[in-house]
Amino acid sequence: MEIQVLGPLSATVNGVSIVPTASKPRQLLALFAFYPGRIVPVATLMEELWGTDMPQSAMTTLQTYVLQLRRHLGTAMGPDAPGNAKEVLATRHGGYVLQVPADAVDLHRYEQLVAGGQRAFEQGEDGQAATLLRSALDMWDGPALVDVRAGAILSIEIMRLKESRLVTVERRIDADLRLGRHGELIAELTDLIARHPQHEGLHSQAMVALYRSGRQATALDVYRRLRKQLIDELGVEPSPQLQRLHQMMLTVDPALDVTSGDRRTSTFDLYAA
Repeated sequence: MEIQVLGPLSATVNGVSIVPTASKPRQLLALFAFYPGRIVPVATLMEELWGTDMPQSAMTTLQTYVLQLRRHLGTAMGPDAPGNAKEVLATRHGGYVLQVPADAVDLHRYEQLVAGGQRAFEQGEDGQAATLLRSALDMWDGPALVDVRAGAILSIEIMRLKESRLVTVERRIDADLRLGRHGELIAELTDLIARHPQHEGLHSQAMVALYRSGRQATALDVYRRLRKQLIDELGVEPSPQLQRLHQMMLTVDPALDVTSGDRRTSTFDLYAA
């Protein structure tokens, strides 16, 4: 079985899709995909499907949805499969479990790549970090579960993934900046700060990339626009880290020209001390 949640929901067995067309069975399959090999309690499944507005027939309806998923599984597995659909989507005391290896789900492979990239980054292996983190990001095919209605549980998981994706982008850019790839990053960072207009980490990266590319005035303008927005909308000044970076650019501090060094941290924190 191959399951993808980093984009539209996809689940195939022997190359045959097992994704239901009906909304709630799709929702159920998506939820199981986040917990492969783990029992998902009935209460959790019901909360995802109905929230607090649970019908009296909730248990019976849930069993019907599970049966529909097993039918899709059975059809894709074929009559000669060594097991059966009830063993793959198994009933357990108090819940159900999707009996597939964790690496059958793209989310698990993504998180392994991110963890490897983060370790490489912390050890100063910038090239390896950039490669691993880029590979993790390449697994995405749009917003997570973009075609699935999300209830209370899935909404939390989707939000967690959205944040993870942004943090991974930021860390990969950190590695690329330490490798001296500032000129290649300007277009990407220009787009990112437009999409995340109050994200100070991305703005610090954009400022550094522009400054190192000989565009000091533009780098300072990025700071000016962010500061204005933070004051106008939140009534706060930029963080001390960003203020220090701005001051270093005004004084043409030579430390800004260093693309890598002994300190293994983010661009945002690099000039904080």
